[in-house]
Amino acid sequence: MTRTVSVPVSTAALAVVCSPVAAQPDLRRTALHDYRVVTVADGLVVPWSIAFLPGGDILVTERAGRLRIIRDGELLPDPVPGIPAVVARGQGGLMDVVPHPDFGSNRMIYLSYSKPGEDLGRMGTTAVIRGTLEDDRFTPVDEVFEAVSRGNSHYGCRLAFDAGGYLFISVGDRQIPPRGDLAAHPAQDLSNHHGVIVRLHDDGRVPADNPFVGREGARPEIWSYGHRNPQGLAVHPGTGAVWLTEHGPRGGDEVNVSTPGANYGWPVIGYGVNYRGGTAIHASTHAEGMEQPLHFWVPSIGVSGLTFYSGDRFPRWRGSLFAGGLSGRRVDRLTLENGRVVARETIFQGMGRVRDVREGPDGYLYVALEARGGGKTPIVRLEPVG
Repeated sequence: MTRTVSVPVSTAALAVVCSPVAAQPDLRRTALHDYRVVTVADGLVVPWSIAFLPGGDILVTERAGRLRIIRDGELLPDPVPGIPAVVARGQGGLMDVVPHPDFGSNRMIYLSYSKPGEDLGRMGTTAVIRGTLEDDRFTPVDEVFEAVSRGNSHYGCRLAFDAGGYLFISVGDRQIPPRGDLAAHPAQDLSNHHGVIVRLHDDGRVPADNPFVGREGARPEIWSYGHRNPQGLAVHPGTGAVWLTEHGPRGGDEVNVSTPGANYGWPVIGYGVNYRGGTAIHASTHAEGMEQPLHFWVPSIGVSGLTFYSGDRFPRWRGSLFAGGLSGRRVDRLTLENGRVVARETIFQGMGRVRDVREGPDGYLYVALEARGGGKTPIVRLEPVG
């Protein structure tokens, strides 16, 4: 059962799984648009993020620690030099890449990654650096954020700039298991960065109007908390609100809007269960002072990658929110009305784990596919037909 908090309707009413059009195997049908899948570039290994630059270049991160460039429809053979060392094991590695809003003049890009260090534990911590991209080489300028967090995985690591030029960073709960007093879990503790959304100036300074500035024992970078592992982050093109998707455990992947100072409840409330045995994790699904998701998936789809669509290629999709799924190996389209999720449709499925989904400057939807076991996979785009 897939449930929507605002409109409790059945999965049959919500989900339309895409399928090839009869006698035309290169075409796929959805409720509002038919499309074909076109390969943009092939031969990538665990691509994590896609970013578009003025002039047409496409940047792609590979989790092993490589930044790649797609130019004129071809994947350049050599990775971009100058990328810092990463913890390339488990879920760790080089993750998100976003250009500065003024990239055209300052050539600055931002990278998130699992940072190694003797004092950071075997799996490192979430960090963000910025640097210039000139002549296909990355030159680090400075580190803008290093999370106070330790654990095995769940780094978060999504990045997004809002219209005001503020940088938002997702940090996961580092897979600290919930035990005993759930309210004492690190994701409920403002003195660290476990399970938070961070808000900074582009140079890493803390904005004076962040909700926990001046509060004793709280990290001033924190914008919202009580998250599990947010791996989708997107700014609404109309309202400027920061939307996110975060992994539940076995069930309970969520869509949320990050608002200043809000607590999203992990692990006290939620809709998932333990991986082993399906036993209860949470104290409840609701609690006073904790936010409810706008939408959640049961079973989980392994949410990763998030984008709003505002282009002209798929006019009937305009205003929709697109969420990728790793375990679900799919892309879901969420229909929004007045800031609420009212319907869901699976529009892409069956080609591999979906790590990222982005709207390109050309109005097409781009999807980063990931093969289990680290095999080579493509970046593809969806192009309308008819």
